[in-house]
Amino acid sequence: MVETTFSGEPLRVMISAVVGIVCLLILIIKFKLHPVISMMLSAVIIGIGAGMPLEMITSTVEKGVGKTLQGIALLVGLGAMFGGILEVSGGAQRIATTLIDKLGQKKAGWALGITGLVIGTTVFFEAGVVVLIPLAFSVAKQTKKSTLFYAIPLLAGLASGYAFIPPSAGSVLTANTLGVNLGTMIMVGVPVAIICMVISGVIWGKFIGEKIFTKLPANVEEVQDDGKELPGFGLVVFVILIPLVLILVSTISQYIPMNSNIKSILAFIGKPFFALTIATIAAMYFLGIRRGFSADQLKKILDHSLRPVGMIVLVIASGGVIRWMLQDSGLGDIIAPALEKSGMPLIIIAFLIALFVRASVGSSIVAMTMASGIMAAMPAVMATSVLYRAAMCCAICGGATALSHVNDAGFWLVGTFLEIDEKTTLKSWTIMETIIGATSLIISFIISIFA
Repeated sequence: MVETTFSGEPLRVMISAVVGIVCLLILIIKFKLHPVISMMLSAVIIGIGAGMPLEMITSTVEKGVGKTLQGIALLVGLGAMFGGILEVSGGAQRIATTLIDKLGQKKAGWALGITGLVIGTTVFFEAGVVVLIPLAFSVAKQTKKSTLFYAIPLLAGLASGYAFIPPSAGSVLTANTLGVNLGTMIMVGVPVAIICMVISGVIWGKFIGEKIFTKLPANVEEVQDDGKELPGFGLVVFVILIPLVLILVSTISQYIPMNSNIKSILAFIGKPFFALTIATIAAMYFLGIRRGFSADQLKKILDHSLRPVGMIVLVIASGGVIRWMLQDSGLGDIIAPALEKSGMPLIIIAFLIALFVRASVGSSIVAMTMASGIMAAMPAVMATSVLYRAAMCCAICGGATALSHVNDAGFWLVGTFLEIDEKTTLKSWTIMETIIGATSLIISFIISIFA
C-alpha cells in the first residue's frame, strides 16, 4: 500500500475530530448503535470533515484495520484459548481454594484478590466472575460477614489483572498501539496491578464490607465437591507463568551480554505470539490430556473460548481506524504543541481521555482504544521512552477502568450476581473501579517522572 500524506487546514482538522468523536458518543449512547459501526462511521466523518481525499480515507481505513490487528489479533485469540483451558480444567478454583486454605478465612480477601489478579490476565472478566464468585459466597457463608468483604477483593483482582498485565486484551491493545514491548509492559503492569488490587480490593473491600452488610444471594450453597479432581497448585502456577517468564526473559536478554545465538533463540521463544502458543500447548497437555480430556473435548473448549474474541477484535480494529484517521489527518501535529504549552503532563491527558470515554460509553475496550489511539497520533508521545509509554499504557487502562456505572455491562453483572441494588453497586463496585483508576494514575505518574 502506498503511503500518502495529507496536510489539512488546522482549524478544520480540529473541528472534524471533535465532531467525529461527538458523533461517536451520540451514536453509542443515544441511538445504541453497536460500537464497531459507530466507530467506523465516526472515522469516515473525521476524514471527510478534515478534507482528506476519498481515496486516502479508504486506504486509511484499510491501513487502520491491518496495522492494528497485525500485532494483537493472534494474541487475543491465543490468550482466550489459554484462559479457556485454565477455566474448564479447574485451575482457577485450585488457586483460590489453595490460597484460602493456606492463608485462612481471616485473610480470605487476600487469597481471592491474588486469585483474581492471576486469573484476570488470561480469562475474560465475565468468565472469571462466574467461575470464582461462588468461592467468595462460600467463605461469606462460613464467616457470616457481608459478601462485599470477599467479593470486592476478587473483583478488584480480576479487574486489575485484565487492565494492566499481558496477555490480557486491554493491556496488549494499549501496549501495541503505543509501541511498548510486552516485556516492559509486564514489568510495569505487574506492580501497578498488585498495588491497585491491594488498595481497591483488600483495603476497600474490608472497609465497605464492614460498613454495608449484604446478604448471600438466594439459594446460595457451599461450594460442593463435584467429584472432579482439581489440578495441582504448583502445576497450575507453572503453566500460568510460562508466557510471562518467556516474554520477560526475552526482554531482559537484550540487555545482558551473552552468545548471539542464545540471545536470538531467547528473543524468538519470547515473542508474545510464540510464548502464548507454547503456553497454550502446555495447558492443553498438562491441564487437559494428562487429566483425561480427549482431543475432541479440548477442541470444543478452545472453540467455545474463541466465541467472545470476534467482537473484541472488531472493536479494537474499528478503534484502530479512528486512531489512524486522526493521525493521517494531521491532528497529532496540530494539538501536540498546544498540549505541550498547556503544561499538563501527557500522561494525565491520556488518563482523562480514557476516563471521559469510559464514563460516556461504558466500554473499557472502547475507552482504551480511543485514548491510546489519540495519544499515539501525537509525535511528542511516540518520541518518549518505552518506559514512559508503558506508564502511559497503565494510566490509560486505569482511566478506562474507573467510573463504571449504569452504562457498563460489568456494573449490572456484579449487581446481579451479588443481588444488590443499584445504589449499593455504586457505593461498592463503582468506587472500587474508580480507586483502581486513581491508584494507577498516581503510580504511572511517579514512574513517568523517572522515565
